[in-house]
Amino acid sequence: MKARQLISIAGLALLACSAKEVAPPAPLLPVPSESQLAWHAMEMNAFVHFTTNTFTGKEWGYGDELPKVFNPSLLDADQWVSTFKAAGFKGVILTCKHHDGFCLWPSRYTEHSVKNSPWKNGKGDVVREVAEACKKYDLKFGIYLSPWDRNHKDYGTQAYIEYYRNQLNELFSNYSPVFEMWFDGANGGDGYYGGKREKRTILGSKYYDWPNTLELVQKMEPTIIFFSDAGPGVRWVGNEKGIAGEPNWNTISPDTLYAGKGGIEKLLNTGSENGTAWIPAETDVSIRPGWFYHREEDSLVKSPEKLFEIYLTSVGRGSTLLLNVPPDRHGVLHENDVTALKGFRELLNNEFKINLALNAKTEASSFRGKSNQFSPSNLTDSSKETYWATDDEVKTGSVEIDLGNKKAIHYIVLQEYISLGQRVKSFNAEIWKSNRWESVAQASTIGYKRILKIESAETDKIRINFTAAKASLVISNIEVY
Repeated sequence: MKARQLISIAGLALLACSAKEVAPPAPLLPVPSESQLAWHAMEMNAFVHFTTNTFTGKEWGYGDELPKVFNPSLLDADQWVSTFKAAGFKGVILTCKHHDGFCLWPSRYTEHSVKNSPWKNGKGDVVREVAEACKKYDLKFGIYLSPWDRNHKDYGTQAYIEYYRNQLNELFSNYSPVFEMWFDGANGGDGYYGGKREKRTILGSKYYDWPNTLELVQKMEPTIIFFSDAGPGVRWVGNEKGIAGEPNWNTISPDTLYAGKGGIEKLLNTGSENGTAWIPAETDVSIRPGWFYHREEDSLVKSPEKLFEIYLTSVGRGSTLLLNVPPDRHGVLHENDVTALKGFRELLNNEFKINLALNAKTEASSFRGKSNQFSPSNLTDSSKETYWATDDEVKTGSVEIDLGNKKAIHYIVLQEYISLGQRVKSFNAEIWKSNRWESVAQASTIGYKRILKIESAETDKIRINFTAAKASLVISNIEVY
């Protein structure tokens, strides 16, 4: 009897131990805000460059362009946005004002706008048409308002800062919601400046008083994401080729950075492993050689295959792709651009059609507290809110995925649970072949998403080895295609 009681007590103790709740990993700071998490999940957005440059053939207007040159005969924002929707984009950022200072909405603060153009007899509003098309097709709307203005007479003085803020107030008051505000480092130089052809220089780190300017915007749009070279929401990727860094850390230390600061392209491309702020990279690139439409570039539109390659080096490296697709002089997307986007979407659909690892059997070298809450089965359950995690002191480990039978594989997709920070520093992938493990890929960071393209191979098992990390492993998803 006593022996039976001892066994029973031991069994109860074991059950109590197994039922004991295991605490999740502590966040590895810095971590993304809710707005940044939503931005990561968008993955692909469209950029639209359209202004007087479209009609003059310039890339950077001088500021002396007359409003009368802006006269698209068939402007169709619905065509733009429906095309972007079909291609899989989640948002659209419009150049409401480029460096030439011409405004695509009837601003009350300047005469250099669509209100003085022949388009729609001065009654048109490109910003409104695009914002409404975005609502119709359920895409988020963003704005690019160039800080540099080669047309405005007060550029370089405090009066211009008030002008710029007044225009921001117009845009955010009349065209919200706005998910992202985009501004770059092209600041100061020669221009028309209200009729004076001269060069004006500004101190980029201080002139715009960005902290107060951005605070003004955030009061109107609390969840706004700010893009510039140094953030503070998202940063430039350091090039316009569509290539995110290897590694690509979502963190940098922005203390000495500002929009337009030179010599920091490499830092912006890779981020900083020990950066103090979560400021991920946005990969901006144009579907054409230029950012604005030029007829002579109609034959130079990037092919679907090239766009897919860019997808792998942007979204596939944990960045977000911002692809510029400029309307032509009629005010519509050229057929070559539309065809390229359709082909790009078809490639994405075909290459990532069936996840071979969905609900596949998984094993791991270890998992946190031996609790099912953190088991490797979470990697293939299709939920981004569950994850495999290791104990705090365990910064390396392996996961094996059983595909059931031999299948041809081309891509492996991995995602960290970035709500708890970015951790992985290096990892590799192996396949089971000829009764042994064979290496097929190795890489550095993961972040929100990492796509490994591998040489076509047949296997029934895949193993991912995490060889270095900043803290315990927290991986939310592994897919195989």
